[in-house]
Amino acid sequence: MKRIVILASGSGSNAENIITHFSSNPEVEIVAVLTNRKDAKVLERCARLEVPALYFNKKAFSGSDVLLRLLKGLTPDLIVLAGFLWKIPSHLIQAFPNKIINIHPALLPKYGGKGMYGDHVHRAVKDNSESETGITIHYVNKNYDEGAIIHQAKTSITPNDTVGNIAQKVHQLEYEHFPKVIEKIVLEHGKES
Repeated sequence: MKRIVILASGSGSNAENIITHFSSNPEVEIVAVLTNRKDAKVLERCARLEVPALYFNKKAFSGSDVLLRLLKGLTPDLIVLAGFLWKIPSHLIQAFPNKIINIHPALLPKYGGKGMYGDHVHRAVKDNSESETGITIHYVNKNYDEGAIIHQAKTSITPNDTVGNIAQKVHQLEYEHFPKVIEKIVLEHGKES
């Protein structure tokens, strides 16, 4: 049984999509969803989906080893960032080498880095009159959005697309590709070990 922990900061639509994707897979279990926001909608989704969920604060995350100990106790095969906005501290990256992945709502290396998330990314894409955008699934390293790229998917955009239209197109790519890529990673990791 492969074990996945999800870290999320917001509404949790990607987290729910991942949980639903694996709900009928006997080889993969979502063991917990962890969030850095007390009011995150992902907590309500997890309650409805009967997945354990916990809130943690900044001190537990980067000012102590509380979260590190919790994660080690959960023994994840993969830690998935699904709309998680804090930079992962180096002690967590070192404890879980090549076991933390993120999804970014643009085609990296374009439109990455601190402050580039959600509509900030889509607005920049529109303001630069890009003809396409997409998603990048990548390993997490010590720098925002600079880890090795695992998978990218593209969608075309037109000058008439609003920021909202662009966000919708990107969300569709996230929902379609993220669970499949996660599944491929966790099941291939098992074959190597």
